Amino acid sequence: MTALSDIIRARAPVNIAEYMELCLAHPAHGYYQTRDPFGSDGDFVTAPEISQMFGEMLGLWLMQVWADQGRPARIILAELGPGRGTLMADILRVAKALPEFLEAAEIWLVETSPVLRKKQAEALGDGVNWVDKIVDLPDGPLFLIANEFFDALPIQQFRRVDAFWQERMVTAEFAETFARPLARPDLDETFPLLSESKLVETSQLSHSIAGEVGQRINRHGGAALFIDYGEWDGVGDTLQAVQKHQAVDAFDHPHGLADLTAHVNFSALANAAGGQTPFATQGDFLQRIGINERAQTLAKTAPDDVAKAHHRLTHTDEMGNLFKVMAILPQTALVAPGFEYDTDNSY
Repeated sequence: MTALSDIIRARAPVNIAEYMELCLAHPAHGYYQTRDPFGSDGDFVTAPEISQMFGEMLGLWLMQVWADQGRPARIILAELGPGRGTLMADILRVAKALPEFLEAAEIWLVETSPVLRKKQAEALGDGVNWVDKIVDLPDGPLFLIANEFFDALPIQQFRRVDAFWQERMVTAEFAETFARPLARPDLDETFPLLSESKLVETSQLSHSIAGEVGQRINRHGGAALFIDYGEWDGVGDTLQAVQKHQAVDAFDHPHGLADLTAHVNFSALANAAGGQTPFATQGDFLQRIGINERAQTLAKTAPDDVAKAHHRLTHTDEMGNLFKVMAILPQTALVAPGFEYDTDNSY
């Protein structure tokens, strides 16, 4: 047993949120604190690692929204959980086409992992600033990207028992148990028609971060894109673990050696953020903002590779439907590119 599993055992029973927080973010043993998990040699591959087209499209989107908001002379260009820095590097490369945007942008990365901060510095060079928390970002118009960030934030899980709720817990033997039933009016309001056999998930940290992003954007201007797998709304157990690109049992790896994630409930993020929160599938969003045309250009030199990447990013059987995109914009902002037909959030 590792030191991390001993820590969890000593605190048990712990709720799912504390279990995830310890496994992923413990300063000495946490999964994201001790390794680079990305790419074919890691545990999973994210969209920026699949193709440069993904970051280029997001960069063009940010530039257009910046122009739509009057081209503010100073902006905070930020990313939550920036991985190796690949996505931000692609955004900055395409932004060279609009020098005024680059001149206005201060680059800020919200990252706690020393291993990944080093990778980001290698990818991005000078002129990058880091903070541990979004509340530490400076004030100003905020243009922010969060790709596969919210899925790794801790969740709590509950089930209804008569008029009460029981929280799912993890025992010292790394098995599930449930806490004693308690009244939870907040869960009654959020999940009014839930059957007793179903689990529900909430993420206070996700709601807090979305609220902070929304407040900053509504106060100072700007825009955010949240890209993740999940649904506009939903219930059920979505906790999962991945190691070396294979699904594993979430309770079999209390050692900081596997990635733990859960599906994102976008309606909860929208409620926390306020303002405009348009929503689309990743495939629809990327195609509306020009990825098909970009793929045709790149295919002139590497047709097979580009076709495979385009398919994986946009097709309904791949990331195109599984992943969703939600923007946060000021209430008075223009309709953002990529969301023109999705005003009812009907997914």
